[in-house]
Amino acid sequence: MGKAILENYVGGAWRASGATDHLSVTNPATAEVLTRVPVSTAADVDEAAQCAAEAASEWRRTPVTERVQPLFRLKQLLEANIEDLARTVTNECGKTYAEAVGELRRGIENVEVACGAPSLMQGYNNEDVARGIDEHMFRQPVGVVAAITPFNFPAMIPLWFLPYAVALGNCFILKPSEKVPITSARLFELLDQAGFPKGVVQLVHGAKETVDALLDQPTIRAVSFVGSTPVAKYVYQRATANGKRAQCQGGAKNAIVVMPDADIEATTQVAAESAFGCAGQRCLAASVAIPVGDAARPFAEAIAAAAATRRVGYGLEDGVQMGPVITPESKARIESLIAGACRDSARVLVDGRGKQVKKYERGNFLHPTVLENAKPDGEILRTEVFGPVLSLLPARDLDEAIALANSASYGNMACLFTSSGAAAREFRYRVAAGNIGINVGVAAPMAFFPFSGWKDSFFGDLHGQGRHAVEFYTETKVVVERWPSQG
Repeated sequence: MGKAILENYVGGAWRASGATDHLSVTNPATAEVLTRVPVSTAADVDEAAQCAAEAASEWRRTPVTERVQPLFRLKQLLEANIEDLARTVTNECGKTYAEAVGELRRGIENVEVACGAPSLMQGYNNEDVARGIDEHMFRQPVGVVAAITPFNFPAMIPLWFLPYAVALGNCFILKPSEKVPITSARLFELLDQAGFPKGVVQLVHGAKETVDALLDQPTIRAVSFVGSTPVAKYVYQRATANGKRAQCQGGAKNAIVVMPDADIEATTQVAAESAFGCAGQRCLAASVAIPVGDAARPFAEAIAAAAATRRVGYGLEDGVQMGPVITPESKARIESLIAGACRDSARVLVDGRGKQVKKYERGNFLHPTVLENAKPDGEILRTEVFGPVLSLLPARDLDEAIALANSASYGNMACLFTSSGAAAREFRYRVAAGNIGINVGVAAPMAFFPFSGWKDSFFGDLHGQGRHAVEFYTETKVVVERWPSQG
């Protein structure tokens, strides 16, 4: 954008917010202030909702085959600008350039799937449900919808929601994380070029006050959210209390189980990427490793070596495998959790604290950390760390490993590494998590499957992506009709 203060995108144009408060957006690797973002007011939200409501009637009447045409153009624009977008993600989020490109690829997948809306939103019907009576089910758009998205995937997660919402005939308002708003601003520059009518897609920057305004705004009929569990619960309760549909993805405490028959070398490589990729700042990061039986010592040694040798630095530099965490406050919180675990009983196999990256001494760098002997009921094993920390918790057998995985209040992901099909079936059948990986360390669903989450990892009924998105962003209307015969 190149602007000192970011603007909202409302009614098909860039507009200055009426905010009096502004927040700095900082590169987490260099500590450079990149821009400032407004804390948009309730009046800003009302303006966006009004523009969306004015556009909604005509957009709904636009044939679905026409509604997806801007999405086809958006896909091409995303492909053409992927390098610039990836650099933007790296600079404001901190992840490596390769991780940013991967994130964008997953976002583009959702645009592609949403382009299938002409088929995805089809209803069904029966003739002669009673003599001379036919019955039909149609899907109709909900109306005006909003999404509140987090810092860790500033490009991908908005694209979990926006393409489906608009393809299905809704008008969409995005409130991105105030920590990473530049990526969303770049995305909306491309959406502007894609040719959506005024009011169909809108961007409102802000923080908690802006979120509350979205949750209370009566025109907005549905809200999507991704973030921590306490905030997800808050958003869900406030949205539903106001009569809105809500899908709220929360936190995680993801376990990976390593069986004695697993290939330790391959498993270690995958587990290290799961635990330390994106600096551990993803809801599908491995946080607890449960090696079973004889796998305990070989895996501990191998994962410690992988952690100790992972190259940490500025994500735009060649060879860097892991970037910083998002803020100094986040770094301090993670270090405090590590220290607390050590006071309880944990032993540090690899300590990522107290290390600097040459040339980037002001960055929020925390190197990979591996702990063992943490108390099963200690804070480090109950809390979503959201950083590059892996705790080892050995188990005697698969039954104990499954019990340990299921003991968490979260249920986002669990993974098993094994060469046994029987063990794999038992694991996927009994583990209480919505995303299961078998010899996969990050069980991220493809765009045509729902991004599932159970227990305290999700509040709602319908998840993001795929057919769940179609159901969330449409209402079903059943028509029963009889036409009297003429004469």
